[in-house]
Amino acid sequence: MGKKLKALAGSLAEGQLAMTVKESAQQIWLAGLGAFAKAQEEGNKVFDALVKEGENIQSRTRKLTDEKIAEVAGKAAGTWDRLEQVFEDRVARALGSLGVPSKKDIDKLSKRVAELTAVVQELTEAKPAPAAKAAVAPAATTVPASKPAAAPKPAAKKPAAKPAAKPAAKPADAKAVTPADVLKTIPGSGA
Repeated sequence: MGKKLKALAGSLAEGQLAMTVKESAQQIWLAGLGAFAKAQEEGNKVFDALVKEGENIQSRTRKLTDEKIAEVAGKAAGTWDRLEQVFEDRVARALGSLGVPSKKDIDKLSKRVAELTAVVQELTEAKPAPAAKAAVAPAATTVPASKPAAAPKPAAKKPAAKPAAKPAAKPADAKAVTPADVLKTIPGSGA
């Protein structure tokens, strides 16, 4: 290898070799500067094109992501609704086995109580006032007009704790006792 270099060096003058190397380095330097200038010039255009492409990709990705999220949310809502229904059914069965009335049962009873209240109200308003007063009178004070007044019985023979369950006998011309009349005789009924 040394012989070849010496032969090459011998054939070319040392100055000429240095000049060739220098010119070569100069061309490489200029090519690098040209590439740098070209890259700067084209770099802005390429950068803008890359930004635009990135925006397009981001908008497509966001759109797909939103669609997937909506799809998953729809499935989750459906699953949640089914889970909620299963829970409500199980709680209703447990309460039913314990004898707790359901909302449907309570609503039905409330409707029936409202109907009965309306009927009682109608019956109360339909009866004349004297018949109602006769039913309210205590048993000891109501005496038929055809019999003479009897002396009151001693209080010791009557049980004191038991209230009068039946109204006193009425004259034959009095009207029949209605449920409204019975309600009025009960203390604290508010009727």
